[in-house]
Amino acid sequence: MKIGLIGLGVMGWRIAANLAADGLLTHVYNRTREKALEFSRKYGVEAAGSPADLAARTDVILTVLSDDAVAQTVSSLLPAVAGKILVDMSTISPTTSQQLASKVADAGGVMFDAPIIGTSIAVEKRQIVVLVGGPRDKYDVVEGILRHTASTVVYVGPNGYGLYAKLVNNLLLGAYVAALAEAFNFGLKAGLDPKFLVDLLTKYSSARSPTSELKAPKMASGDYSVQFAMKHMRKDLELVQQEARRLKAAVPLSAISLQLYRLAEAMGLSEQDFAAILELLRR
Repeated sequence: MKIGLIGLGVMGWRIAANLAADGLLTHVYNRTREKALEFSRKYGVEAAGSPADLAARTDVILTVLSDDAVAQTVSSLLPAVAGKILVDMSTISPTTSQQLASKVADAGGVMFDAPIIGTSIAVEKRQIVVLVGGPRDKYDVVEGILRHTASTVVYVGPNGYGLYAKLVNNLLLGAYVAALAEAFNFGLKAGLDPKFLVDLLTKYSSARSPTSELKAPKMASGDYSVQFAMKHMRKDLELVQQEARRLKAAVPLSAISLQLYRLAEAMGLSEQDFAAILELLRR
């Protein structure tokens, strides 16, 4: 079985590296050709000339892309997907993903949505959670591949359900980190020591969590090196709003949080970790 991966960004590169290290990956493609060639030299896999070229040479195609690139890329693969499996690990609109899955099925292939819960560090440690939506048929193949880069692979339901589950998670995550930053800033304004605030929010608080353990130290140090970029959290909360309108679901807290992340991006924090939302509140 030949496996190819399209999209060598922060997450895609690390997922591809895990698969290559285990001898599973045969081809990669990236829009910036030099990055694909760099990966090819480092891991000994072939750099395809285009997404369609990769699809023609592989049996399973993984995509790890930004939301605006997924539809275009999947459409370019349609002539070559007959009899093949497409696993999209991007976070896009569940509705859009369901439409793409239908097109892939019409072309004779099968598509799964498989968004990720976890940071780039978790990918390196193979500790991410992958939420899978799609047909039960072929799921065992997909799970077997994803086990080489994830500690947990969960079958959620039909196409789009993996993405709905991911948006549930990121709705909570976005609102939680905005609240965490608000609490941190309140403590700073009161004169509390930043190191104590880290201990408070990661050791003593009844609201402590794995997320506070990651983000509170970043807020204290001002180190906003990216684990999950501000622009991606803003994008995911926009997807929540879009789907919530269709579902007629009330999502007031995530709506407020979205405005805060947009304001932070307007301050030039788009490429920083989303914990940098604190800097909006400090000004």
